[in-house]
Amino acid sequence: MQIIRIDFHCHSYFSKDSLARPSALVNAARQRGLDKLVVTDHNSIGGAMETWRLAPELVIVGEEIMTTRGELLAAFVKEEIPAGLEPLEAIRRLKAQGAFISVSHPFDGFRNGHWVEADLLEIVAHVDAIETFNARCMNTAPNRRAAEFAQKHNLAGTAGSDAHTALEVGRAGLALEDFSDAQGLRRVIGSGREFSRLSSPLIHLSSRFASTVKKIGLVKRPL
Repeated sequence: MQIIRIDFHCHSYFSKDSLARPSALVNAARQRGLDKLVVTDHNSIGGAMETWRLAPELVIVGEEIMTTRGELLAAFVKEEIPAGLEPLEAIRRLKAQGAFISVSHPFDGFRNGHWVEADLLEIVAHVDAIETFNARCMNTAPNRRAAEFAQKHNLAGTAGSDAHTALEVGRAGLALEDFSDAQGLRRVIGSGREFSRLSSPLIHLSSRFASTVKKIGLVKRPL
């Protein structure tokens, strides 16, 4: 049984708040001993596809999708899901393509994409996991609450750096049995062992900088 290390959540320059080039993400993942990296840009699979082409053995194509209630975090995405759908419709579209479905930082009230618990309860029966550790949370409380929620509802947990810079890649993830597709991930996700460190709150300044320089046109976001 081969155990691999996977970071379930990171962003490339296809996200409005990141300047990270795909090549930098690949190099960082390899340097930090990751076996898999799920690239999950906001409402886009363009960056994930570009990164996958550089390292198909390393990269899993994913997407972070803003619904009308909160954000979903998907892996093994084949067709991009647009923002602004009702959660169950986004989930239906992900299921139709066989994607693995998690929920981003559900209880982090500092994020626009966090969830009200009543809305989260409406989808728990339809997702594969929730993110129980996100390295960009400002403190441990949202992750602790997510882990407690997952345990209460018998859900597996994912963990990720939520990297918006190459510097952050690998700060959090799971060590688990190797898999090759979404169905294989579903089989092994429950036995994953978390490795995790919170990033400095100052790292959020990098996202603000990226958003600003793109907004004023100094750096163009890829189409």
